[in-house]
Amino acid sequence: MFNILKRFEKLMVHALMVMMAIVLAFATIDLGWLIVKDLLESPILLLSVEQLLDIFGLFMLVLIGIELLETIMKTYVTQEQPHYEVVLSVAIIAIARKVIILDLKQVDSLSLIGIASIVVALTAGYFLMKRSQLPDKTA
Repeated sequence: MFNILKRFEKLMVHALMVMMAIVLAFATIDLGWLIVKDLLESPILLLSVEQLLDIFGLFMLVLIGIELLETIMKTYVTQEQPHYEVVLSVAIIAIARKVIILDLKQVDSLSLIGIASIVVALTAGYFLMKRSQLPDKTA
């Protein structure tokens, strides 16, 4: 029974990898189309701040997707990395995307404090995780 479940899990992981690759391909095409469309609008070859934020947001979203695809491969296919390390890495990238595309004029101070708390917590967690993986030199 356990072998059947393992094979089913492996099949699902491979299906997710294929679907993620397809989504990433379309997202990359969409990003390219957005850049071309924005550059050809009047004024030609100039981008507004809003257009830049849209492009950067989509760019970061594609990068997060690539990181997720790599995460699936590392964690579930090759089993090289522990799950918690990969999850923390993806979470840090996702919150970095949020910070990069954040419009400070439209966000209240309480939300900024919450985002800052998430950044600090993820950074501390990643630091402690990496520190715990170092060999013990006291012995």
